[in-house]
Amino acid sequence: MADAKQQQQQQQQQTAVAATGVWKTIKPFVNGGASGMLATCVIQPIDMVKVRIQLGEGSAGQVTKNMLANEGVRSFYKGLSAGLLRQATYTTARLGSFRVLTNKAVEKNEGKPLPLIQKAFIGLTAGAIGACVGSPADLALIRMQADSTLPAAQRRNYKNAFHALYRITADEGILALWKGAGPTVVRAMALNMGMLASYDQSVELFRDKFGAGEISTVIGASAVSGFFASACSLPFDYVKTQIQKMQPDANGKYPYTGSLDCAMKTFKSGGPFKFYTGFPVYCVRIAPHVMMTWIFLNQIQKFEKKIGI
Repeated sequence: MADAKQQQQQQQQQTAVAATGVWKTIKPFVNGGASGMLATCVIQPIDMVKVRIQLGEGSAGQVTKNMLANEGVRSFYKGLSAGLLRQATYTTARLGSFRVLTNKAVEKNEGKPLPLIQKAFIGLTAGAIGACVGSPADLALIRMQADSTLPAAQRRNYKNAFHALYRITADEGILALWKGAGPTVVRAMALNMGMLASYDQSVELFRDKFGAGEISTVIGASAVSGFFASACSLPFDYVKTQIQKMQPDANGKYPYTGSLDCAMKTFKSGGPFKFYTGFPVYCVRIAPHVMMTWIFLNQIQKFEKKIGI
């Protein structure tokens, strides 16, 4: 009887150890996805305005005024389901893999802080991983946000993100879910190189050099991270948006043959600054999202530490 009880206790301990090991492995991914989804709920209206500006509907003020007058407040949250799905895939993968890769690199570096170039390389890698996973949701998000700008006959009228993914697969084939994946991956690599590397570097600067407190460090590092993420990624974001929203003409020909063709034609027609169309709004959108993502992540980690998980 005593042996059976002891065996049961050992099995329970083994189960608990296994569960702890699994949680330790998936924790960076769960935390990253949760923080990104919370940030998206707040930032979605600004993101909607940014997309409309890139589609040529005018300034931020004009777009906001027209959306309120013609489509109502709910239009600012069009595509929210796709945005949340994107965070659940893209941000889960990129923040989780960045933290895992960073921890491995720190271990090999004997616990010493990593040089900026190594952080940048890890950010590039994490961005590529996240973009490959999140590209279908990103395509659905762009199409849902741009749908109302199309002529009535060309609108796709997706009901939600999952309906968009189903329709894209049914109408265009499974590989169409990765349409524009090339510029999406490149844009994600640029954004995450700027965002992730600069955040970790800024945390060390604010905390160790300036002696800032926890809140000041997170807010300051997040602001720096948001700016560099915006500056590095907007040209690629512009090309990605043009590729993903393009429609064939009457002869079935698309305006661009690919991302490089889009970049070349954009450069010829508008010069280098054309790629930075909507930069103030883009920066206002990216920086708060980055800040809120890091702040939510910090709060989630503090809560987990408090309850001992």
